[in-house]
Amino acid sequence: MRKQFLLPEEDIFFLDSLGLLWETINDQNMQWVIIHDYPIASGYNNQIVSVAIKIETGYPRAALDMAYFFPAIQRLDGFTINAISNQPIDDKIFQRWSRHRTAENPWRAGIDDISTHLSLVSFWFEQEFIKHPYEITA
Repeated sequence: MRKQFLLPEEDIFFLDSLGLLWETINDQNMQWVIIHDYPIASGYNNQIVSVAIKIETGYPRAALDMAYFFPAIQRLDGFTINAISNQPIDDKIFQRWSRHRTAENPWRAGIDDISTHLSLVSFWFEQEFIKHPYEITA
């Protein structure tokens, strides 16, 4: 796996602890962490995806935001997932979920990192079905 830039030691330790393949890449003047074979909540068309996280200039002081998935994720019930778009990363088209921290859940420099961001990403998967309960198709 490619390691085209270094992450803070805590992030490396966390990513290694997942037991999944991950890499850091530079693509189109942006830095990305891509975690492969990431399991997602049930109710979606894919059980595992690659998750890309854009590493902003100034990270870890600067916040991580959004998440990008390959292949694209759809709900099995056909209900549309809002606020998504396409993002080319590493010659693939990732699906960007435009989800952001809130005033109630701001980025905490010195506390938040890739591990807390991925926890938030997992919450987004669940929150999708909380906001729009699973629709049973006939």
